[in-house]
Amino acid sequence: MSPKTAVYRAAAFGLIAAFSLTACGGGDSDSNPLTGSSSGGDGDGKSLVVGSANFPENQLLAEIYAEALEAKGLKVTRKFDIGAREVYYDQIVKGGISVFPEYNGALLAVAVDKKSTATGTEEINAELKQKLPKSVEILDSAQAQDKDSVTVTAETAAKYHLKTLADLKPVASKLTLGAGSEFKTRQQGWIGLQKIYGVEFGKFQPLDAGAQSTLLKLLDSGKVQAANIYTTDPAIVEDKLVVLEDPKDLFSSQNVTPLVYKSAVNGTAKAALNGVSAKLTTSDLQDMMKKLVNDKEDASTVAKEWLTKAGIVS
Repeated sequence: MSPKTAVYRAAAFGLIAAFSLTACGGGDSDSNPLTGSSSGGDGDGKSLVVGSANFPENQLLAEIYAEALEAKGLKVTRKFDIGAREVYYDQIVKGGISVFPEYNGALLAVAVDKKSTATGTEEINAELKQKLPKSVEILDSAQAQDKDSVTVTAETAAKYHLKTLADLKPVASKLTLGAGSEFKTRQQGWIGLQKIYGVEFGKFQPLDAGAQSTLLKLLDSGKVQAANIYTTDPAIVEDKLVVLEDPKDLFSSQNVTPLVYKSAVNGTAKAALNGVSAKLTTSDLQDMMKKLVNDKEDASTVAKEWLTKAGIVS
């Protein structure tokens, strides 16, 4: 990855942070933690709290949700850059967050049922509807997906003849895998690689969940030889990286799906969020991430451009 790409990547993350109104890592209270607003949204003047995780794409999706809700006349408080799912999930369940852009497969496997073997969109959503706490629900899933992957450089793929995750088994002991620290304890991660593919990496290099740009630098420099990269990251195409195929479906479907606190969202809010899901595609995500990361566009601008193009806002 070129220095210019790295600068663009850092700048994009800074731009996202600029429009984030607040961030937190708590969530121990059963009430909305934001002073002066509660999880409302039923036309009573209260704000819907839209949250996001601590990586650029999820913050972009949260901004899309926020602007779609505002276009329907609903008040929105943004609470972006909270952290990983292990941090923010309890806040949604308790009502501190009203709306969150989730990835259905990871939501099920990480937060709801770590023993689930569901991999397809319909199967995953059926289990979520059955197993989620009664205070929350998922709305319609988008066609858009952003899956986890184990990705290597073209040079590493050629050197070790890597095409699928199974190909790693005889050589992984020589390699270092870089990923967000939570990847080490996830079934759809380090544990699943061992159980499903028999892959035992020689070393694990943990990073903060939002440190994709750092991870890409480590991969490019050879300090890690494999990395957990999100499949909509524009660096995959730009840097000619190789996403290893997953024939045994270690990484399940990851459709973008609104997770909402039931009592906070009314019919108008649900219709607005389902309207986003009806239009959002994987190619849309890839295009928006390129604008965000490579072209240095502001995230709120990218969100508004897509919403306008999709006919959701005028």
